This record gives sequence, structure tokens and C-alpha cells, in this order.
Amino acid sequence: MNRTILYLHGMGGGTDSRIPGILQEHFAAAAPSVRVICRTYDFDPAVAHPVIRAWVDELRPDLIIGESLGSIHALRIPGIPKLLVSPALGGPMRLVRLAPWTLIPGVGWICRRFIWRVKRPGRQVLRFRYHILRNYRAHYEALLAAAKEVGPVHAFIGDNDHYKKSGVVSRALWEQLYGPGTVTAYPGTHFMEEQFIHSLLIPAILARLGKG
Repeated sequence: MNRTILYLHGMGGGTDSRIPGILQEHFAAAAPSVRVICRTYDFDPAVAHPVIRAWVDELRPDLIIGESLGSIHALRIPGIPKLLVSPALGGPMRLVRLAPWTLIPGVGWICRRFIWRVKRPGRQVLRFRYHILRNYRAHYEALLAAAKEVGPVHAFIGDNDHYKKSGVVSRALWEQLYGPGTVTAYPGTHFMEEQFIHSLLIPAILARLGKG
């Protein structure tokens, strides 16, 4: 029986993101009945989320994987089993706090040009505009509202994730929302290394799909 995974990339990611690429290559060789679909979505959550919901209706995925900031979109979709890689639960409100800075002339250009530069086509374009960053407040509030209906969920958080210092990634917040038994720590970084993709993520995928 065929299985479909919808992969929601992180901030600035896209169709060529590393983890879904590794998963696509693995399942093409080991389990061709499992397809991993990753599409680029808009940086503005008010624009992106209805599109992602339409993808869910179209694809009817058996599993959703969210990475970093993409985890927020994944967690807003009820019912479908989910795996999260480095869920950036603190990311939306951090972006909200950055919004006033974008009103200073030239700040948005500096962010695009030097800080979060998109280097390849097919990647999410990061538009640091006041109204877009402000939309992340409603995005976060929708995450909180959906927490009780999230369905089967499990997260992987790296012990050496540098975003933990700023609170963008927070195991405490994750456990507060989803419970202490729904998270696995691994000795890696925010950008899950390939060894952990194979030793942790892929077995979890197979278990969720009933192929383990």
C-alpha cells in the first residue's frame, strides 16, 4: 500500500532542502511505496497556511513532518500523525518582536542581502516586512489553539541546538504543550545530521506508517 509524507521545510528552505532530499533518496531505494513530498511555501504564514491546508486535502498524507519553523504549520493541522525536527515553537513570537525594526529604512534589505540570503531558486523568499512578521502572532495563537487536537505527535530536539539559547527551540515549551513523553533528545544540532536521520527519524517514520 502506498504511503505519502508531506514534508514542511524550515525558514528559507524549499524543494531542495537537505532532509527531505535524504528521505526521498532513502525511500526510493528501500521502500518505493513511500513518497516524500516537499513544496516551497510563502514566508507569510497568513498566505502559506491556507495553501498548505489545500495540499493536505489534495495529497491526504499519512504523515506530516515539520522542520524548524515549518513545524508550526504542521502542528496546526489536526488529526494526522506528525514528526517534528527541531520544532521552533519560539520562532513566531521572536519574529513578531523583530517587526518594528523593519520600519527602519534599509533594515529589510540588510536582512535579505546579508543575514538570511536565499542562494538557490526554489527556496522560500524571506520578505522581512512589518505586516508579514506581525502575522506570526496569529500563527502562534493558532498553534496554541490547536494543541489539544494535534493528534499523534513526536519531536526530535538536538542537545547542541544553538537556537535553544534564544528560546526559539525549547524542550520545556514543547513538553508544556504536548507532554514529556513526546520528545526525543539526540546529540546533534538544529540541522539534524544524516546519521540521526537514519538512526532516529527514518525508524520513527516507519513506525508511524506501520512499516517498522
